[in-house]
Amino acid sequence: MSARTPKGLPFLKGHGTENDFVILPDPDGLLQLGPAEVARLCDRRAGIGGDGLLRVVRSAHDPEAVGQAAAAEWFMDYRNSDGSIAEMCGNGVRVFARYLVHAGLVEPGELAVATRAGVRRVRIAPDGPDGTPGEVTVDMGRALLPGPDGIEVAVGERRWPARNVNMGNPHAVAFVADLAEAGNLYTAPEVTPAGAYPEGVNVEFVVDRGERHVAMRVHERGSGETRSCGTGTCAVAVAAARRAGIDPAVTGAAVTFRVDVPGGRLVITEHPDGRVEMTGPAVIVAEGVVDQDWLAAGS
Repeated sequence: MSARTPKGLPFLKGHGTENDFVILPDPDGLLQLGPAEVARLCDRRAGIGGDGLLRVVRSAHDPEAVGQAAAAEWFMDYRNSDGSIAEMCGNGVRVFARYLVHAGLVEPGELAVATRAGVRRVRIAPDGPDGTPGEVTVDMGRALLPGPDGIEVAVGERRWPARNVNMGNPHAVAFVADLAEAGNLYTAPEVTPAGAYPEGVNVEFVVDRGERHVAMRVHERGSGETRSCGTGTCAVAVAAARRAGIDPAVTGAAVTFRVDVPGGRLVITEHPDGRVEMTGPAVIVAEGVVDQDWLAAGS
């Protein structure tokens, strides 16, 4: 791993509705992070701890994002806590944007963020009079509802039909009577048919709370159960709308759902043109320096 400084590697810690991330500033694209290093940093007992890692790099300095550099200066290189690469992370984008403001790299307002799922438009509200960080809204793109039909998820002996929703990453959304039916979610629920999600899948379990108001739990591929999942809340809102017979492309009117997660609440709006917007908090809670000898020892 290449060193940024002789003493250590700067990092920050942030979360969005308690979906938490290690943040590594790397504007010039000098870091070469392998899966073992990411997993070591995200380890909750022996490392910093996080559901994932956000590497902050200028798009022009990363081979994966250079094609998006004209549209977005900054690229969110997102990794799951096990070190695997993910296409997109909704809560991560909000925390990523919050970091850019925190570091003085952008001002509150509109900006674009490059991701592996494409460029995402972000709107950062100004801080409140008491200093409370403004909420962040992300244009998450359009939901896709691809086949195959007949997807089911299972926990133990229980099985439920699931809706296949893609928000730049894959989701299987199952509506249940009680969130406790999802079990402990330490391990991935069984998803059938086999091969439906060759790259793995995030699985959401959802209950109704009221009119256009649902609650969910999620198993995120590569991370286990997390306190929140931004793309998952979007997938759930779209699945809940279709379950209720609502399609903004047909009605011509936007539809908004409140989605409760263990770490808080996100507000999801699907527009008639198919765009899905997610609004919620994002907070930076700490910053420091990682001992690079310790990090290298786990490679």
